[in-house]
Amino acid sequence: MENVGNLQSYRKGVKILDATLRDGGIVNSFYFKDDFVKALYQANVAAGVDIMEFGYKVSKKMFDTSKFGKWKFCDEKDIRAIVGENKTDMLISVMSDVGRVDLKEEVIPKKESVIDMYRIATYVHQVPSAIEMIEYCAKMGYKTSCNVMAISKVQESSLRQALEIIAQSPADIMVIVDSYGALYPEQIRPICDTYLEIAAKYGKQVGIHAHNNQQLAFANTIEACAKGVNYLDGTVCGMGRGAGNCFTEALLGFLKNPKYKMEPVLKFIREYMNPLSKEVRWGYDTAYLLTGIYNVHPYAAIDFIKANRDDYEQFIQEIMGVD
Repeated sequence: MENVGNLQSYRKGVKILDATLRDGGIVNSFYFKDDFVKALYQANVAAGVDIMEFGYKVSKKMFDTSKFGKWKFCDEKDIRAIVGENKTDMLISVMSDVGRVDLKEEVIPKKESVIDMYRIATYVHQVPSAIEMIEYCAKMGYKTSCNVMAISKVQESSLRQALEIIAQSPADIMVIVDSYGALYPEQIRPICDTYLEIAAKYGKQVGIHAHNNQQLAFANTIEACAKGVNYLDGTVCGMGRGAGNCFTEALLGFLKNPKYKMEPVLKFIREYMNPLSKEVRWGYDTAYLLTGIYNVHPYAAIDFIKANRDDYEQFIQEIMGVD
């Protein structure tokens, strides 16, 4: 596996996945207008982005369709309305959480779909169920990845055991997910070593999805890239749940591959993201910093911010469970 480099290296195996609609959709309940989605798709194609994640694929039996926009569900007709037959080099992905999609009813054969890849999100204790989903999607003809969430809360032995199981499945990619934005670059390095070691044994690829609670999403992503991780997640303007993610435009500017062009995404930011940022809120905030430092779920910070609180000292006591 091509897994050596440094921050100045060019490695043709590196891929950018833009997850603006999926992770960013958590901010606005997936209510993106079609012109926004079309413009983002065109910007990603022009920028050389390798994969665009359109949103979640979840069951309409489990989620009220009146409370979410269409990109929570990613119906085939809605994606095709944007991309047609997607006669481009950019792949289309969607994400499904373990237990939140009816595979037999909602995952159609690849030959009937414009979707190229299903990314299965799982916690370590759900890995057996994740494997069933991966096997089903692979059998239907899709590329697959397994995104193991909240690894900052998982013991190394448990993570290694889970990765061994995943690596023996049909999953093409195993994705490092810093769900809480709690990890530092020096922690990312040995985690990458573990993922890459196991991936190499079974011929898999490794990706990373970083959150920006401590303003380290970009740093952790490029550190992982230097270690040999090839699939790099980003979102435009870092749009995502809570503190958001690594910035797609930062990756485009950083990577030493002439196929990547930042200007189409910068134009999209000016025309679409800047106006959107006046309507909905995301990105680094002191409350998210604290949940990152103390390695707790950012939902506590989301509630803190919605309540217009600024009593940070008290917030620390609350997230640490101290009366």
